[in-house]
Amino acid sequence: MSEKIAKHVSELLKQGKIEAFIGLKEQQGSKHIIPHIYTDGDNLDGFYTGFNEGADAKRYPLVKTLFHISKRYPEARLGILARGCDERGLKELYKWNQLNTEQVVTVGLACSKELAEFCECYKPYPDEFVEGEKVPGVDSERVKKVSALEEPERLKFWLDKFSRCIKCYGCRNICPMCFCKECSLEEMEFIETGKIPPENPIFHLTRAVHMAGRCIDCGLCEEACPVDIPLRILYKKVNNIIMDHYSYRPGFGEEKSPLNILGSRPDENNS
Repeated sequence: MSEKIAKHVSELLKQGKIEAFIGLKEQQGSKHIIPHIYTDGDNLDGFYTGFNEGADAKRYPLVKTLFHISKRYPEARLGILARGCDERGLKELYKWNQLNTEQVVTVGLACSKELAEFCECYKPYPDEFVEGEKVPGVDSERVKKVSALEEPERLKFWLDKFSRCIKCYGCRNICPMCFCKECSLEEMEFIETGKIPPENPIFHLTRAVHMAGRCIDCGLCEEACPVDIPLRILYKKVNNIIMDHYSYRPGFGEEKSPLNILGSRPDENNS
């Protein structure tokens, strides 16, 4: 447990600056880590910040958890443990009018060099953080390797990976930027009741286009995939294309995505 972060969270709760804090908890008597909502500054038993363990890091979609809680309790002021990718997710949700900046307090945690390299993260730290050090961003060697393949080889690579898909929707369900009330991948025009989603690779390509200008490169989709499809390569590539054509990277700066010129109201169908 990080005493520094725990103390900071405790003070936020005791001083009434937040009503609840969304973080992780290590269950007593085991090493199992679960999401947890802390409401008592004097009771942070099991408070967990072990994000910096490389491939063994325990990760949950805390931003998506906060998003759902904020919809249920729109007046509540919530705290959240935020790494670089979490902060990027929050920034995009603010831009899409899905969260109110006044209702969220972040407690920043900078990722270790080991975790940054594992995730190939281009900004492994939030703008402000309570603990950790600012380490350099990392270019994706996996994207370079796949992009260097000749087109027939690249097509074969992706068709092989997509063929594993069991249409579990795990990638969509865990994504902090999937906030549509009605998913385009489930619209009746495309899928009849009782039928499975579209054939591969249409399922993943449709979602990749839909996430263009929104994906904040957290990598949770790839971690959630039960058949190990390298989805982060796909979304990093999409992000690079958006950067090349529009000079925009989701989660950076205050400007909105070029694909979100008008923004969205919290109560409208954002599919």
